[in-house]
Amino acid sequence: MLLRLPRTPCEVSRVSSRSSTIFITSRSFWSRTAPAAAPVPTGPEIYDVVCVGGGPAGLSLLSALRACPKTANLKIALVEGQDLSKSQVQAESTTFSNRCSSLTPGSVKFLNDTGAWKHIATSRVQPYQAMQVWDGVSGSSITFDPMSSSSSSNVSDTVATMTENTNLTSALLARLKSLPPIDVMDKTRVEGIELGEETENMDLSNWPVVSLNNSRKLAARLLIGADGANSPVRTFAGIPSRGWDYNRHGVVATVQIEGANWSQDDHRTAYQRFLPTGPVALLPLPGNVATLVWSTTPEKAALLKSLSSTDFTAMVNAAFRLLPVDLDYMHTMKSGQADEYSWREANTAFNSERIPQKISAVQEGSVASFPLRMRHADTYTGHRVALLGDAAHTIHPLAGQGLNQGLGDAQSLAKHINFSLSVGKDIGSNWALDAYNSEQWAKNNAMLGAVDKLHKLYSAGSGPVVWARSLGLDAVDKMGFLKKFFMRQAAGS
Repeated sequence: MLLRLPRTPCEVSRVSSRSSTIFITSRSFWSRTAPAAAPVPTGPEIYDVVCVGGGPAGLSLLSALRACPKTANLKIALVEGQDLSKSQVQAESTTFSNRCSSLTPGSVKFLNDTGAWKHIATSRVQPYQAMQVWDGVSGSSITFDPMSSSSSSNVSDTVATMTENTNLTSALLARLKSLPPIDVMDKTRVEGIELGEETENMDLSNWPVVSLNNSRKLAARLLIGADGANSPVRTFAGIPSRGWDYNRHGVVATVQIEGANWSQDDHRTAYQRFLPTGPVALLPLPGNVATLVWSTTPEKAALLKSLSSTDFTAMVNAAFRLLPVDLDYMHTMKSGQADEYSWREANTAFNSERIPQKISAVQEGSVASFPLRMRHADTYTGHRVALLGDAAHTIHPLAGQGLNQGLGDAQSLAKHINFSLSVGKDIGSNWALDAYNSEQWAKNNAMLGAVDKLHKLYSAGSGPVVWARSLGLDAVDKMGFLKKFFMRQAAGS
């Protein structure tokens, strides 16, 4: 093998042999004889977009940016404190996560348009075509069914689609892997965010610089806060978030449905009953499985989590069948709810066509709870900062709109970043971000207000409020055009 020395310090030399070609740069060669080069000044790494938060909202924004030709070449970094590899769903698993979401047709269309939906584990997805809602005090009810003659015009046959949050996250990560790469920094914490400095090469004095726990620093032309309700990005931007706690906890669980009809029925129904302590909902998953979301007081939530599987199952069945006064009594019992429910059910009249099938068991380890609150940021944007998802707003789960709002944010922000690039705007400027804030803030504020008022309306257990809301519910159920309007709003269309 012959080795030829480079003629100039910047020439790359080739060494040839029969079986290989080796390249040696002159820098590595001359470093043995020449004086050491002066140290290169260190500074933050420059990115077009830095997204803090690797949940569905952040990931859907990044997949939308990468899937669009105009934004596909942006230099993007994702910072996430959790291990994203643990978000990969096991499609063959026979158990289901207790954190599920009800995706509107509008959300599914957005995910399909960005190419993420084709990566979803379809065996773990369940659309439902109707929803039965009723007042637990008065018995007034409303049925949302796009396939019925009274509400079928121009409305999707699917009310919503149930999937585990891990399934959605896994699909979004798979989609990102099929697109031009981004710099993923998971298992990495944000240590601080501050404005950069002016240097000889670049003025970063109005750019956010994110300091990570691995000593890296990232300067962002646009910093995305998709980092949850306690958002460090929102704190850095000085954006207030206002709202209140409901003094309620959401109890979630994965439950098994009794009998075979649920799994064989192609026309699935979701059920929700409004109780004075909060709504209880049973939403279908594939097979004879459903996810439970029960809003109740912290004390009653603690009791439910302490019960045996048999007693917890009895309490869920009671929540859809017994009077509120019976439920209140059963919540005072530390155990024995199964026997108590059997006796009370036999002596209680209820509409069997309205209620779901009984549950027969609860998946081990799936019962959990979380506090419920409403929060809304004063604005979603600052200079070179945009918030989305829970960093911008949190909502009561009774309408199942939390994740859908986050996906709506991602869709809107991706659209406006795309437009800004097409007309030559700086994507981090207020001029570029104001359109996103104008579009999403008012829309989300209307939904937050409606859900908050609905929660308060159904918290009353007696009096004129019960009479008025029952009259309104019955009236809406009889007015097809009004019911279609509500269904379109819920569907995100």
